[in-house]
Amino acid sequence: MTTKTVLVSGAGIAGPSAAHWLHRAGYRVTVVESAPALRPGGQAVDFRGEQVKLLSAMGVLDEIRRYETAMGDQTVLGLDGRPVLTVPGAAWSGEVEILRGDLARILHEHTADHTEYVFGDRVTSLTETADGVEVTFRRGAPRKFDLVVGADGVHSGVRAAAFGPERDFRSDLGFGIAGYTAPNHLGLDHASVMYNEPGRGLTAGSHRLPDRLHVSLVFAADGVEFHRRTPEEQRALIAQLFADTGWETPKLLEALPAADDLYVDSISQIHLDRWSKGRVVLLGDAAWCAGPGGSGTGLAMMGAQVLAGELAAAGGDHVTAFAKYEQRLRKPATVGQKNGKGSGNFLAPHTAAKIRSRNRAYRMLSTRLFGGIFTWMTDRAANALEYREYPDSSHRGARLATRREVGHS
Repeated sequence: MTTKTVLVSGAGIAGPSAAHWLHRAGYRVTVVESAPALRPGGQAVDFRGEQVKLLSAMGVLDEIRRYETAMGDQTVLGLDGRPVLTVPGAAWSGEVEILRGDLARILHEHTADHTEYVFGDRVTSLTETADGVEVTFRRGAPRKFDLVVGADGVHSGVRAAAFGPERDFRSDLGFGIAGYTAPNHLGLDHASVMYNEPGRGLTAGSHRLPDRLHVSLVFAADGVEFHRRTPEEQRALIAQLFADTGWETPKLLEALPAADDLYVDSISQIHLDRWSKGRVVLLGDAAWCAGPGGSGTGLAMMGAQVLAGELAAAGGDHVTAFAKYEQRLRKPATVGQKNGKGSGNFLAPHTAAKIRSRNRAYRMLSTRLFGGIFTWMTDRAANALEYREYPDSSHRGARLATRREVGHS
């Protein structure tokens, strides 16, 4: 029996998750990543309900708990920099929360023994044939795969090669987002602080590493392109946008030039009529990017399991499998996009009046009376897709893996 091959583009979260489940389904997986190595840092991501079941089924939940942020309360400051309310940590942190960089490392280690990882390269063209997809790369030699999975984020190269230019599918929501690590001069301990001025929002938090602050910036930036700027240009732009911002912002910006984990991009969503084309299929942000608050990380990992499970259930018939995968994921992705659509306005309201209004709503939703509404709002996207086991995906994949180990083909 010949083992089918799959190329997965993207070694962030969705890609290694797909590698895990596709291997269990009996596929030989190669992951290509444009970055020269795993990307450190990044914002915290949380998991709830159905998504925690998935982490347990993958065998990574215990390791994730070892590196969880264990965040406490968040203090929201007024325009004068003084505390106006406190939001319980459980409202944001879910059942388990971890930094994106730590999660990516865990997933890479979890799959490295059975997955070929190629860093510092990217897909440049895709040509489908009767029995596969011929792929060219920026650096490596051309190769042929049975299937290709684009798990390479909002600026997906696979999507561009198979579906068309990004501008046809990306909708910017009028805000930018940035994140980086800074020294913890605030003395925070498993806690965070949120500060706003009109059109600008800053959150600083410290958790597992007490000497470090994770800084997140959200800002009104309609029509500004961030992705194609150099890191130096991105730093200069962030410094300019927040140059006259009060509170502790000037001190936090002092760490920006030395930050080696800076992330800057627009808050955007991706909308496509279809997520597959022939033997090419999209996963995670490449297919349905929702933006902050859309539970994108958890849904991407859930989607990886569904994709591999449907391929196994269909006996490798990618046409049937891709259609059923999309059928299961469409509604949850739409829920996530609805949740994420207002994230910029929530995190960086345009006016002082809107900041005060947001804080009043925040205070109300933090009370016992309205706490159930807040919980429902935060859990809705996470539980939009029910975790289901695909019996064939693990058992069939385990049999194929065993046969390969003892020398059978």
